[in-house]
Amino acid sequence: MNKPQQHPVVKHGRIGVLLVNLGTPDATDTRSVRRYLREFLSDRRVIELHPLLWAPVLYGPILMFRPRKSAEAYRKIWLKDVDESPLRYYTRRQAERLQERLPDVEVDWAMRYGTPAIRDRIDALIERGCDRLLVLPLYPQYSATTSASVADATFDALKKLRWQPTLRLAHPWHDHPAHIQALTHSIQRQLAELEREPEVLVLSFHGLPKKYFDLGDPYYCHCQKTVRLLRESLGWPEDRVRVTFQSRLGPTEWLQPYTAEVLAQLPKEGVTNIAVATPGFVTDCVETLEEIAIEGREIFEEAGGERYDVLPCLNDSDDSIEMLEALVTQELGGWR
Repeated sequence: MNKPQQHPVVKHGRIGVLLVNLGTPDATDTRSVRRYLREFLSDRRVIELHPLLWAPVLYGPILMFRPRKSAEAYRKIWLKDVDESPLRYYTRRQAERLQERLPDVEVDWAMRYGTPAIRDRIDALIERGCDRLLVLPLYPQYSATTSASVADATFDALKKLRWQPTLRLAHPWHDHPAHIQALTHSIQRQLAELEREPEVLVLSFHGLPKKYFDLGDPYYCHCQKTVRLLRESLGWPEDRVRVTFQSRLGPTEWLQPYTAEVLAQLPKEGVTNIAVATPGFVTDCVETLEEIAIEGREIFEEAGGERYDVLPCLNDSDDSIEMLEALVTQELGGWR
């Protein structure tokens, strides 16, 4: 059958890879932070309260007072030379470096909240001829609040398309050998650069309401498995590693032990020299650079701690890019 003379030109035949991170405000002013927080905290995957109960709280005290405090935190860690957050900078660099390694596919990046939006980058990949799409959430440990939310936004974007690309969502990679190897090499290299090896390595993960775990979210178990495999890879005994959870929001119980409480307790146990790593974060962000590196240090030192070293995330290091290449190559099996 001959195609109509007015048949539109449709690019196709390419493979797209979309790296998706959490998100960031576009700037450090209160209005930009409020816009970001409104989108983030309106996600029913993040806050599972019914909107009739949550909206008065969100649009009342939270969006009235929290943006100013959060804006101050972002200003402390903002990359002034490029005028953007570390999370945006490193996510973009990860995509750029991964593209160099995978010239036969189209690599792009997006944010679940804020810009660049998932929908916009999917449209851009389709415009570049991608009719097969791999979406890789940059969360090693699966949670409905993160990985599933990326899937939701991806599906919402595809709903509006007449010709949808064939879709793959990357499997959780908390225990992937490439991930454990990248963490091991990164931590070993950074520890070797310290004046003294720490007595204890604190591994802090983003928190999660305990209710979500009770309902079946696997996040806690994924975190624990990452830690076990990492500790074994490092060859460290159990008593030299502490697993904690940070970034609580609200009065409800979250996964424990809480990072802040552990940092305050360690000096009382005679542990005054520690290092902190955040293996649930692939890129440094306000939670690692402000909450852990600044607030955490203050808590530890005020409690009597003497040495507090923070180990950067994988970011755009060679370890990071080799890990991402391994993950993407595996997920693209049969397509290339």
